[in-house]
Amino acid sequence: MRDGRPHDAYHDGVLIGGREKREIVIVAYDPDWPVRYELEREKVSRALGASAVRIEHMGSTAVPGLAAKPIIDVLVAVAALHDEAAIVTPLEGAGYHLRVREPAHLMFRTPERDVHVHLWGDSDPELTRHLAFRDQLRRSPTDRDAYVSLKRELAARDWDSMDEYADAKGELVTAILARSGV
Repeated sequence: MRDGRPHDAYHDGVLIGGREKREIVIVAYDPDWPVRYELEREKVSRALGASAVRIEHMGSTAVPGLAAKPIIDVLVAVAALHDEAAIVTPLEGAGYHLRVREPAHLMFRTPERDVHVHLWGDSDPELTRHLAFRDQLRRSPTDRDAYVSLKRELAARDWDSMDEYADAKGELVTAILARSGV
C-alpha cells in the first residue's frame, strides 16, 4: 500500500503512460557515468535556471565501482515543485518526458530511458534520504557489496515493472539508510 491505496492502484495513478514491463540489466560500473551526469546536469540547469536550487548525481551510477542499471539519476531540489511554467514546460522543452507525477515528486526521463530527472521541493526529506543512501554506499564496501548482490539477484527475476524491482530492494535500503544515520 502507498498513499492509502493498493500498490498497483497507486502506481496506476502516478505513472504517466502506465506501468511498463522492462528487462532489468545490471552492468559493471562505467567511469563515463559521472561525465554523462555532468552533461545532464548542465542541460537541466539551463532548462530550469534559478528554479533549480540544487542538482546532484544520485543512485547507483553515482557510486564509483558499483554495478548498476545504466540509468543516470539526477536529483533536483526546486522551490516550487508544481509550477508548470517554471518546471514542466522547460524540462519538456529540453527533451525530457514527464513519467511520474506524485504529490511531492516529479520524475522526467529521456526518450531513450537512460536518464531519470527526479524533482522534489527544496525542503523535502527525500533529498536528504537519497543523498545519505548514496553517500553510505560510497563509504561502505560492505553495504555496497550487499546492495549489488541483491540487485543482481533481483534483476534475474521476471518483474511486471521496474517499480516492483525497486520496491523489492526496500528492506535493504532501509537498513543501509539506518547505518547512514538517517
